[in-house]
Amino acid sequence: MIRLIGAAAVGLLCWLSVAAAQTAPAAAVEELVLANRILNDRGVLDAYGHISIRHPTNPNRYLMARAIAPGLVTADDIMEFDLDSNPVDRRGRALFIERFIHGEVYKARPDVGSVIHTHSAGVIPFSVTATPLRPITHNASFLHVGVPVWEIRESFGTTKMLVNDGKIGQSLAATLGDKPVALMRGHGNVVVGPNVRVATARAVFTDENARMLAVALSLGGPVNYVSPGEGALRDKDPSDATRSWELWKANAMRKQQ
Repeated sequence: MIRLIGAAAVGLLCWLSVAAAQTAPAAAVEELVLANRILNDRGVLDAYGHISIRHPTNPNRYLMARAIAPGLVTADDIMEFDLDSNPVDRRGRALFIERFIHGEVYKARPDVGSVIHTHSAGVIPFSVTATPLRPITHNASFLHVGVPVWEIRESFGTTKMLVNDGKIGQSLAATLGDKPVALMRGHGNVVVGPNVRVATARAVFTDENARMLAVALSLGGPVNYVSPGEGALRDKDPSDATRSWELWKANAMRKQQ
């Protein structure tokens, strides 16, 4: 009997430990899962890349999936991390090597509620050439503040081009500064927003704008960009991401059925 009670107590403690680690509201987890599915469906993410949200009730933690392709993420895959990117309850699950992108951006940017890292094919040409990524469509007008390019070689020399520790993450966060998007030379980008819906929309529109700009540049002649004034006016009254989110959600969910 004593052994049974002891075993039950151990089991209860283990359950409580897991429950304590999984403190995020179900609605927040659901939106994070949907963001993964949406960005995969939109072609912004493939087998790689990742999305996180700042913990809704604890700003010193964030939520992100275990290392898994974004299009396969479920609620059971969501994990909790501190801002040093240590898992709260790992339970043997594989982790994204570049999770430090997220923790260091959250440390540097209290205004950020969601971080996305993509290998978006549209943006990479602008990370390896002298042509800046600038907005030509109103949906991407948030790019009017500039899109910096982070060069890992400047501070770290020859590497695997991965943000695999806190110091490298700090360098990337410093280049991002107060901007919504930064490019990573030959790698992809980091996109941030006040919440996951805005960050998701920015990731989609950044990729679409980059692809359209490449076409415009190929036509020759001067390009008529969104002006700083136009961008600033839209910053004061940004578009609601709800309509896009609901459509993208419906399309992603339909394809999963």
